[in-house]
Amino acid sequence: MIVGIDELLRLVKEKNLVENLSERELKTPEGAGFDLRIGEIYSIDGHGFLGVDERSTADSKLLAKIGRDKNFILKPGDFVLMKTIEKVNLPNDLLMLTFPRSTLYRSGVLFLATQCAPSYSGEMVYALKNVGNVNFQLELGARIVHVVFLKISGKGSPYRGQWQGGRVTTNGKEKQI
Repeated sequence: MIVGIDELLRLVKEKNLVENLSERELKTPEGAGFDLRIGEIYSIDGHGFLGVDERSTADSKLLAKIGRDKNFILKPGDFVLMKTIEKVNLPNDLLMLTFPRSTLYRSGVLFLATQCAPSYSGEMVYALKNVGNVNFQLELGARIVHVVFLKISGKGSPYRGQWQGGRVTTNGKEKQI
């Protein structure tokens, strides 16, 4: 079952479900969840590896950060990682799903995300790829995704992965948990 906005706002206030929400989301949220905003943008370069027991991701470089930069241009063919301003703190009985704002695909920008498991805590990191043929300007602080929360019926398994805390890439090869 999707958790309604009244319950989400209560969880934000009492349990810190989502930190750093904008005033708009705290006062007049839209739909059945919250919009999250662009806080940082990273390029990746090098080599990634996903094995049975180990993995490593490409190196990342901070390209733009809210408070330091106003805009970022995503050129055709560019691929970047994006970190949110907001930090989520999921309890064991909630799962979070992410959906792109429609302006992205209407502008030729592909958005990549995954589910956010129960008990994850940290900023969210997503990927953007300009598959269109026009430059796309992103303003840091803009709403970019809509997240909804699902109540887990029965027992949920808490997140135990290494991305806890919103880190962007690995620091070399690491053993998978």
